Amino acid sequence: MLAPDLQGGRRGFMAAGVAVLLVTAGCAQLSGGARPQGTDIWSGRMSLRIDSQPVQTFSALFELRGSPEAGELSLTSPIGSTLAQLHWSPGEALLKNGSEVRRYESVDALIEAATGAAIPVGALFGWLAGRDDRVPGWRPDLAQVANGRLQATRENPGPTADLRIVFERS
Repeated sequence: MLAPDLQGGRRGFMAAGVAVLLVTAGCAQLSGGARPQGTDIWSGRMSLRIDSQPVQTFSALFELRGSPEAGELSLTSPIGSTLAQLHWSPGEALLKNGSEVRRYESVDALIEAATGAAIPVGALFGWLAGRDDRVPGWRPDLAQVANGRLQATRENPGPTADLRIVFERS
């Protein structure tokens, strides 16, 4: 469930539809039919804490599929209500929240606009797969990836952000 402290602007839209990033049973099914070869699917729970003033916290169930170049992220509440669906391909990223659609030039821009934190989606795919993909300012802790747990901390630019994901891979 999204944290109740989200208000106004970017955070209000987030509360209405997006939490992240982010990864277990009960996730909403994404549209898209057959799974393309080489496409990974992760699902579970994710939370993001941004140490801003005031502190922002987001959490949701998720299903992530695709690749850094083209993919989908579905975010749902604990009771299974779809909060938002993010879709991206080269040159475009869409945030669908009910009948509202917002367009962005990239998935990274979409995530930053929605959460207030520049979460490196390309590296996220690598981290979930257990690869230590380096991103300036981010420090992933991959020690528990084999057990379905990932933590990554953004140290700069500020404010600091803590991303925690509990996931299963399909």
